[in-house]
Amino acid sequence: MSQFQSHHASHDREIESLDEFDRVVSAPGSLAHHRVQAVDLTDRTDALLAADATGAVFLGCPMAPAAAARVRSAGALVFPPIPGLPFDPYRGRVYSPDELYAHLAEDYEATPDALAYAWFQQTKADGDVFASMLRAVHDDAVSDALDELVAGARVVGVMGGHAMARGTAEYAGAARLGRELARAGLLVATGGGPGAMEAANLGAYAAPFADGMLDDALALLAKVPSFAPSIGDWARSAFEVRERWPDGGASIGIPTWFYGHEPPNAFAAHIAKYFANATREDGLLARSTAGVVFLPGAAGTLQEIFDSATPNYYESRGEPTPMVLVDREHWTGTLPAWPLLRSLAKGRAMESRIALVGRIDEAPEALKRLGG
Repeated sequence: MSQFQSHHASHDREIESLDEFDRVVSAPGSLAHHRVQAVDLTDRTDALLAADATGAVFLGCPMAPAAAARVRSAGALVFPPIPGLPFDPYRGRVYSPDELYAHLAEDYEATPDALAYAWFQQTKADGDVFASMLRAVHDDAVSDALDELVAGARVVGVMGGHAMARGTAEYAGAARLGRELARAGLLVATGGGPGAMEAANLGAYAAPFADGMLDDALALLAKVPSFAPSIGDWARSAFEVRERWPDGGASIGIPTWFYGHEPPNAFAAHIAKYFANATREDGLLARSTAGVVFLPGAAGTLQEIFDSATPNYYESRGEPTPMVLVDREHWTGTLPAWPLLRSLAKGRAMESRIALVGRIDEAPEALKRLGG
């Protein structure tokens, strides 16, 4: 059977941990047509020598030379680990804040997040086709992991600009919005960066706690209003909140190294970070199946409004998903996206799925009214 026939798209044939590997090889003992992704198999030589590996694919799995030779001879494809990279292009899971911010106590520049951005800047400038291939493989692996993470969840997107400072009423409002959406049983997803994005992820993190926790956390974070001039100080203050109130609610952040000046926020339990911003933007909006709330922002948020509107207009993803724009003055005066969006929607199915509200605390009810 070809590598690319019926088994290639089956998630139940993906192996992403040693526990999964051990279960598969123990009964019935066959790795045939499985995809083994970023699993260290150095101590599984005997199993690899014995198992049927017909049509298997090993993506970045360290293994003994004898084991690699054996599975290749059985018809498997082996993509070896790439030495010297600050990231794993074959990863089977999305990131966590602790992973991206490892070594933050030393300096932000020592973290995997900063090192991956530095690698991206260097290889982008070099125009290296091998590096661009690795970025594409990485981003596809992240998308696959994200799909597995959100399967069956009701995901609501919260979009907004990175400039919204901690300590402001707007930031507090975005945090309360994230908390209310999470308490309603929705999985909050943001662009994963600072500002409005961090606030919404913070709110989802605060959802399991008594209401006073969010007020206390906002006061603590206000001491470091922005990620400029020090990303390290900004990130450490978020980890201080997490340490004081551990085991908060889960949400998703989907940032990008394309905007390297915007660090990921530490309140999203799951971080799907991409190199390609276009892939990241489309993936974030496409997975927001319960609708999207657009807080005031600039060019990036404006782009997201119409990235969301286009498939709703053409119904290319099926029934249009709700879109709620927050702040009448911003979206009719400062950046008049609302009149254009309303004109675009006129007479189409999406017309009943868009709303403009004046205050952030009106957004959850508007989302509910639109069917989110």
